[in-house]
Amino acid sequence: MSDEPQKVAERTTGRASSYLALLLVAAVGGAALFFSGFMLGRLNGQTPGTSDANQELFRPFWDAYNDVSTRYVGEIEPDILVQGAIKGIFDALGDPHSAYLTEEEYRSNLGGLSGEFEGVGIEMSTLENGARCATISATCRLTVMRVTRGSPALSADLRAGDIILAVDGTTTLGLTLELIVPMVRGPKGSTVVLTVERDGTPMDISVVRDVIQREDVRSEVLADGRVGYLKVFGFSSASAADLRNQLRELIEDRGVSALILDLRDDPGGYVDAAHKIASEFVGTGPLYWEQAAGEDPIARNPDPGGVATDPAIPLIVLVNGGTASASEIVAGSLQGNGRALLVGETTYGKGTIQEFKELTGAGGYRLSVRKWLTPDQTWIHGVGLIPDVEAVAPVEPQPEVDPVLDRGIEVLLDQLRDAPTPAASPAPTFTLAPSPA
Repeated sequence: MSDEPQKVAERTTGRASSYLALLLVAAVGGAALFFSGFMLGRLNGQTPGTSDANQELFRPFWDAYNDVSTRYVGEIEPDILVQGAIKGIFDALGDPHSAYLTEEEYRSNLGGLSGEFEGVGIEMSTLENGARCATISATCRLTVMRVTRGSPALSADLRAGDIILAVDGTTTLGLTLELIVPMVRGPKGSTVVLTVERDGTPMDISVVRDVIQREDVRSEVLADGRVGYLKVFGFSSASAADLRNQLRELIEDRGVSALILDLRDDPGGYVDAAHKIASEFVGTGPLYWEQAAGEDPIARNPDPGGVATDPAIPLIVLVNGGTASASEIVAGSLQGNGRALLVGETTYGKGTIQEFKELTGAGGYRLSVRKWLTPDQTWIHGVGLIPDVEAVAPVEPQPEVDPVLDRGIEVLLDQLRDAPTPAASPAPTFTLAPSPA
């Protein structure tokens, strides 16, 4: 877990799961981010902020508000009443992806989507004999799983495999990972002392906290160098550029022949990041469509210059029930344009895009303002994307065992064996295929 709250879902690849301390709060509930001003309605008669057309509609509300304000025998905090009224509006929508947010919740949502937090840049997990455990003890050890590139933790020589014994002199024994995270995190420029055990020797390491950019993309080479594997954990402001760099390295420097894009348990994030990532694989045709209330759908076409748009490079996308929102946009774009096969399980099924807006002095909200549709204009909301090749993860995954990934590699290698050589025939073309609904 990195020193940031984490999304609950764990990786279902069989590798030792690191409990990422990186919360993508509202990534499933929110996918796009737009900033705009907020204008209060003009004062009008006895019902401030209510338009002439809505005078009668809002009269019961103002009657109730005035009665509570003037006749309630208990203590009244007008700000709390207003916030409660706003919350009631959003609750009445019955939409889990639209909600009123307190000031703290609003900032937390934006921070989670941006992928930035203040800390030291490590991922930690509690492990006992290689398996996840809850409370830290003599056998359940708090272990550094990964050190973020360019982080202060890396500069301070923290290493993967270090066992964290104490934070600023406070022992970790008897605590949980969720309690340790805020102890390790802190304001930029402040110092935290981590007591770690390395090769049986305890030592104190001082780390000056800084702003950390979450690593949302990781890559490696599989199948004896033939398959490039990219895992996307979220769609933050930096994920598209990071994926492009790693994708280019896999193809141009490592010379892989096929690709796997792993979007399992990816709750989403920025729509803009999803658009850019899908553009790395699809060169023509609508990636997806957006439809605002009462308007016709608008096609969102790929950006030029994608690194892996050549269909001669087979592509598999791994998905499951935790693949949601922006990650579904990417999966649907690649499947719907015939660029990739989906391997895994049916996705979450979130087909709306949210707008975040701040309310001066009263927090803010996220509101579903548009639908997104697959290339053939199918709305998958509440349904999800159906995989082309079903592969179900085991209920109790084992370390270093990932049958879904293995199935994806198997499908890719079959495609490579069946693919004609460039001299024998031109590269195959793909036609627009409808997404399952």
